[in-house]
Amino acid sequence: MSLLVISTHPIQYQAPVYRALQQQFHIPTTVIYGSDFSIAGYRDREFDTKFSWDTDLLNGYTSFFLSRTDQGGAQSYETVSTKGLTALLNKLDFKAALVLGYQLRFHLEAAWALHNKRVPLLLRAEASDRSVQRSRPKQAVRDFFLRIFYQQFARILYIGAESYAHYRRLGTPDKKLIFSPYCVDTSVFDPSLAAQVVNRTTIRTEFQLPPNQIVLLFSGKLVPRKAPNRLLEALRTLPEDQRRRFTLMFLGDGELRVELEHTLEQDPIIDARFLGFKNQTELSRYYQAADMLILPSLSGETWGLVVNEALYHGLPCVVSDRVGCAPDLIQTGITGEVFMAESPNSLADAIQRCAALLENPNTATACQTLVRRYSVAAAAQGIAQAYAAVL
Repeated sequence: MSLLVISTHPIQYQAPVYRALQQQFHIPTTVIYGSDFSIAGYRDREFDTKFSWDTDLLNGYTSFFLSRTDQGGAQSYETVSTKGLTALLNKLDFKAALVLGYQLRFHLEAAWALHNKRVPLLLRAEASDRSVQRSRPKQAVRDFFLRIFYQQFARILYIGAESYAHYRRLGTPDKKLIFSPYCVDTSVFDPSLAAQVVNRTTIRTEFQLPPNQIVLLFSGKLVPRKAPNRLLEALRTLPEDQRRRFTLMFLGDGELRVELEHTLEQDPIIDARFLGFKNQTELSRYYQAADMLILPSLSGETWGLVVNEALYHGLPCVVSDRVGCAPDLIQTGITGEVFMAESPNSLADAIQRCAALLENPNTATACQTLVRRYSVAAAAQGIAQAYAAVL
């Protein structure tokens, strides 16, 4: 008996889950990928950077590729095709299949091809009602489609509280829902105290930052939907003596970088550093040099995995109310703060409240304790439970 997964490309926070399914839960797992661009090297449109992920995304489970970039295959997830999928499905023996979304044509075509194979289907998607604001007509059309789509699945894996509420709102019975949390691969991080001390000292020395300076870390793509400019607006609402306590670190790249750099040249002055894009194995040192993570997203943030990463390193997080993981990972006054996405003043207040958490010696432990529930093993366990249920 085996589980089949269909995905657009190898993804750094999903591949470890497949590995755990096979190695820890002893479920033979086969993944069909539409393309290999994420391991062969590609230009991410939003990061505006060419790279390949620097962790092993294929070991520990069986994988097939419908296309490869060196043979003219898709260069991005938007252009991945299901060409050849039906022929490959006819060659494989599997007892159930997992689909990973519905927003791309690839996922819908894959679901239809699997439906014709008459095997139990599982769904694990980035479902949320929080991340995008829609008009009533658009919401009604979307809801109508999704109600029908969700009925095709024997079990649906929800990634968090927002995801669960979405499925229940659209009529999915509770008995069909199983928790499989969103997670990151923490094996690439070094959480040791020795590494934290060295990295914090090294990075702050490199950027000439005093030990008591509060470093606000933005980690992600510098694009409008992530709203990095909202950080500048928020800090400029603070009196000078309070504003000077903070330094911004932008970890990532994207189309807004030039605009942000230009804005920072204007008064009032805000101290900020641009670190550029960093790959997975490079991230720990920057989290360890920072004091809190800020995720001010306006839309499209169905979860926010950088929050998992930050909490794992003991950093409290300030996130907007459009961030999907807020109900799960932000315990107000303990692991961080939530602010109103459209309000710079609300963000400034949240940063000030979160700064007070840094004086509590238990804050880092609280962050790390909470995020342990959102692990690779927990995600794999949920899928394994769903797989067992449908068989």
